[in-house]
Amino acid sequence: MMEMKNGILRQLLFLGLFAFMAETACAQLNSYRELHKVKRKETIFGIAKDNGLTIEELIKANPEMNTPGYELKKGEYIKIPWPSNHPSAGNSAGATSEIKMPAKPQVQDCDMTQREIRIGIMLPLHDINGDGKRMTEYYRGVLMACDSLRANGISTDVRAWNVAEDSDINKFLQDPHAADRDLIIGPLYSKMVKPMSDFVKKNDIRLLIPFSINAPELTTNRNIYQVFQSQDLQNDSYITHFLQRFSDCHTVIIDCNDTTSKKGNFTFPLRRRLEAKHMTYNVTNLKSGEEMFRKSFSMTKRNVVVLNTGRSPQLGVALARLSGLKTIYPEMQITLFGYTEWMLYTRHQLDNFYRFDTYIPATFYMNPLSSKTDRINLKYRWNFHADMMNALPRFAITGFDHAYFFIKGLHLYGKKFTGASGMVGYTPIQTPLHFERLGNGGLQNKSTLFVHFTTGRKTEIIKF
Repeated sequence: MMEMKNGILRQLLFLGLFAFMAETACAQLNSYRELHKVKRKETIFGIAKDNGLTIEELIKANPEMNTPGYELKKGEYIKIPWPSNHPSAGNSAGATSEIKMPAKPQVQDCDMTQREIRIGIMLPLHDINGDGKRMTEYYRGVLMACDSLRANGISTDVRAWNVAEDSDINKFLQDPHAADRDLIIGPLYSKMVKPMSDFVKKNDIRLLIPFSINAPELTTNRNIYQVFQSQDLQNDSYITHFLQRFSDCHTVIIDCNDTTSKKGNFTFPLRRRLEAKHMTYNVTNLKSGEEMFRKSFSMTKRNVVVLNTGRSPQLGVALARLSGLKTIYPEMQITLFGYTEWMLYTRHQLDNFYRFDTYIPATFYMNPLSSKTDRINLKYRWNFHADMMNALPRFAITGFDHAYFFIKGLHLYGKKFTGASGMVGYTPIQTPLHFERLGNGGLQNKSTLFVHFTTGRKTEIIKF
């Protein structure tokens, strides 16, 4: 009898253990949707997008992806988790956004602050020439911004058209999906601005012109945003802030004998405005003798040195002469004021930039040492199996900043979004934006900054 009871007890224990194991296996199975076999040329970004996931959700299910140098390999299996909003997903919420391509068209007058933001990209997206390659990288940055916005509960519907230089833009504008966009980014070519301007005005769509092309329609079409500022506008802004920051200084303009230079567009207006404000300045020449060169500098005020060229060889000679002055007159105060292209020389001239308290005016700056820069470079590599082009500014990061700024702004304000300073509260990785309306026309980016290499060997960004 006892033996029978023991046998029954063993069977009950076995059945209980079996049920527990089955329940555990079922729970593990339900925590992942499937195992995915990696195909040739697939990327983490593409797999996540195809399965309605964020990159972080996919990586969280496959921790080995966080290993430095990790690359997807054809034939390996990875876990596909449930999306964070699925009942089986538990607490595995991600930190980036969903990208839907395409989504079902919705009623155009629907409040965009309550729905997904519909984006259209009309740029050359090919690998035939430099235009296509640069714009493809820019477009990838837009996609990465869309993926990152999910943390704020913002969904996007992105459609892209490969609009090459010889394309008939009107054919693309006839696509029904073009008319249901909230924002179109493009074009790259001036000849396409007029038809696109008419199209967005007719359909009440916002048009973001991201690069430097001629767009006279900006002065009459309130739906157009242009990021680019002409060199004259930039110089005017730089001079205004120069005069404010160095109002108690002595300016020294050095003629570097560069016959190819066009920096007179900056130095001549600077001289006129210095004179109008009765601020002291001298003009000297890089070939002047030691005594004549020294006499151009003040021993009682800080000297702000401006070259009339942005070229590297002349900068090198000027730095040598300034170093000579500092050796003889260590108490002399010297600040160097440069040009945007000097950021290309940072690798070789960083010590001199710090030594001479250098200011470089620009409309962009990417800190190569920041964690945000590291993260976006790494994500780009993960997503697209390539590094960004070695260019300033970085096109992918430009696309990221543009898209993040506009999508978040449209989500917050809908058609009332103007891009004015402080509306979005987004800290850019590289490209600051704030827009001002031109009369009764569109909006133009007015953001400028000084990159300041301090004598304390720190780099600070002064935004205006």
